[in-house]
Amino acid sequence: MTIQLFMFLFTIGSLVSSLITEAIKKAYMNVSSNIIALIDAVVVGVIGTVCAYILMGITFNLSNIICILLMAVCIWIGSMVGFDKVKQTINQIKG
Repeated sequence: MTIQLFMFLFTIGSLVSSLITEAIKKAYMNVSSNIIALIDAVVVGVIGTVCAYILMGITFNLSNIICILLMAVCIWIGSMVGFDKVKQTINQIKG
């Protein structure tokens, strides 16, 4: 994965994930927004990166599969905008 591809996927993925998270928060008010952002970012990150790989003809080897998973994590952190939210989510998952 090149830096340009990473930045493109990260920017688009974070934007889409944030918008979908806000829409789900409006529909379901009693669900934690951090958990929604996590699930949403994993779906958007994995599907978006896989689609980009397929459209660009990039092969699926071990390093590219690891990049797909790391992209989902990056989009999750980027869509939550801030380290405090990440810490809060980890504490919610633990407890």
